[in-house]
Amino acid sequence: MRKVIIIGAAGRDFHNFNTFFRDNSDYKVMAFTAAQIPDIDGRKYPPELSGDLYPEGIPIYGEAELPRLIHEYGIDDCVFSYSDVLFPGHGGFGSGECGRCRFQIVGSQ
Repeated sequence: MRKVIIIGAAGRDFHNFNTFFRDNSDYKVMAFTAAQIPDIDGRKYPPELSGDLYPEGIPIYGEAELPRLIHEYGIDDCVFSYSDVLFPGHGGFGSGECGRCRFQIVGSQ
């Protein structure tokens, strides 16, 4: 099972979780990070929406905590899930912040 953090803004990230990760036992989503929604960090994606694999819900952290979370949770994959940010605007995710992780973008196919 691969441990995942989904990087987003409380939109595309939740969509990607629901359509690809929610019932996929090959992955364990350890956290979401978000930067564009005020005061969303410290909340949880609710258990009612998270599905049977996540009975406690999924924590949401501020994006600035990403390097710490990667280390703390032993993350294998960072999934870039912004719908309104071009990858070059967050190019650091593929190198510095997600350095030891595989970096992914979940598409429509």
